[in-house]
Amino acid sequence: MAQPPNAGISLLQQVEGAEKAFLSGRRQSEIELESAVRFFLEFLRAFESFDFEGPCVTVFGSARFAEGHPVYTMARELGHALASAGYVVMTGGGPGVMEAANRGAREAGGLSLGCNIRLPHEQAPNPYLDKFIELEHFFVRKVVMVKFSCAFVVLPGGFGTLDEAFEVITLIQTGKLERFPIISMGGKFWSQLRLFAVDTMLKEGTISADEVDFIHDAATAQQAVDIIRGR
Repeated sequence: MAQPPNAGISLLQQVEGAEKAFLSGRRQSEIELESAVRFFLEFLRAFESFDFEGPCVTVFGSARFAEGHPVYTMARELGHALASAGYVVMTGGGPGVMEAANRGAREAGGLSLGCNIRLPHEQAPNPYLDKFIELEHFFVRKVVMVKFSCAFVVLPGGFGTLDEAFEVITLIQTGKLERFPIISMGGKFWSQLRLFAVDTMLKEGTISADEVDFIHDAATAQQAVDIIRGR
């Protein structure tokens, strides 16, 4: 008797490979429909999980900065300042910048949320979350993090952080999202990216002058809060 396609593969392995399988190419329509149902259920689960009061700010940044690193300290101060100002703090729910921002929010008595992602090399939710959800698909995760937020703060990070930041910028550029504040923290870390935007993209006409100013710089956590408040 022929074995089913997933014979010998654990349920956890199937779940972790769901996005990879979906992005592997065109498949039978029945299988694609099953994927669409999974997307819907994942969105539904997130909407039910994150039922809270008050404005929310999402913090993006690398998972690779440990406690004691200046960027970790900056994120922790940011989380504390945001929560003290009455904002719910949402992150990707993992370690590094995410943990630090959630930790600062928890220490200030604010609501700390995490939108974690299942990865082959497990990224466990950090211990400073009041509520969290673990998702299968990166694109669902990004939508959830954007949907619930009124502002975004981007700290130093890698490709994933840039992906998250540029997605928000693109949504604003194309009119799919209101011009919520996007704030960068980390000073020199972002200087080359800004130079590229001004000296190359703007000069070549691929972006307009006002789009260069989509991202605001903040040197301190309080400056970030003030920008969000519109001061």
